[in-house]
Amino acid sequence: MAITKNRQSVETISVMAKKAFPDKQIAGIKELTEGMCNVTYDIAFEDGSECILKIAAKDRSGNTSNEVNLMLAETRAMKLVKENCSFKVADILYYDDSNTVCDGNYFFMEKLKGDNYFLAKDKMPGETIATVDTEIGKISRELTEVRNTGFGFLGDDKRYDSLFDFVKHMLENLISDAKKKDVDILYDERIFMDRLEKDKPAFEKIREASLVHWDMWEGNVFIKDGHVSGIIDWERALWGEPFMDDRFRMHNRGNHFLEGFGQTSFSEDESIRLRWYDVILYLTMMIEVFYREFDDKAQYYWARDMLEKSM
Repeated sequence: MAITKNRQSVETISVMAKKAFPDKQIAGIKELTEGMCNVTYDIAFEDGSECILKIAAKDRSGNTSNEVNLMLAETRAMKLVKENCSFKVADILYYDDSNTVCDGNYFFMEKLKGDNYFLAKDKMPGETIATVDTEIGKISRELTEVRNTGFGFLGDDKRYDSLFDFVKHMLENLISDAKKKDVDILYDERIFMDRLEKDKPAFEKIREASLVHWDMWEGNVFIKDGHVSGIIDWERALWGEPFMDDRFRMHNRGNHFLEGFGQTSFSEDESIRLRWYDVILYLTMMIEVFYREFDDKAQYYWARDMLEKSM
């Protein structure tokens, strides 16, 4: 299990809940185990209400360099979506970054209605899956209208004037992270950087950044009655290009999603950028195995194979 899972005792969680909701009494606490970074709990109260508690890691030792102030990034992204988009994100009910009760930042948020798409998909009929995937595409399209003049991570205020400079920064971070943990990433640093420099013209047409979830895989989608009921886990959100999201990756680029997004074919420059976003994701998945200290290295080997195909 990831070292970023900052589990807390029942006593500490009770104090956190009392601080956030002084008029409520806890009836039950259940850890939700689907996520692979922060620890999350389902909190039930005696009045019948429920909410979700999400707790950040107490330090950065389990995070890669591209994971910048994840909880701040998540709350900023959720606020932007709430103000600008029609689809559902949870309301943040209480946020505490004082580290006085807990040694990590945390927030309580509304519990979304519905089921985790990843867990429910195997039992869903094909037409319902097609509907949901199309709706996810429409959500990704809607996010393209939330814009910013600069590129960068939502967790800090540093902005890059060009998409290329931001992508180069992400790639340099990953190569540096791999060196620190002695992770085999198959290729020499110069191969990555020289190839990216050669492809620089493909990035130059993108002048304005859009809000990107970056990790909208099925486990971060909630469904109810055959439709998307909400999107969770905005902690890696960034100002970038829509194609940077997980749904556009080589292993995950489904036709129904693309139809919902409104684009089913790509120009040569777009294909070049898509390939670099593939490289960044697969490098991330390889390297985070060692930063999170996963016992099971299967993710590393799967991502390594995908990186080789991308390169």
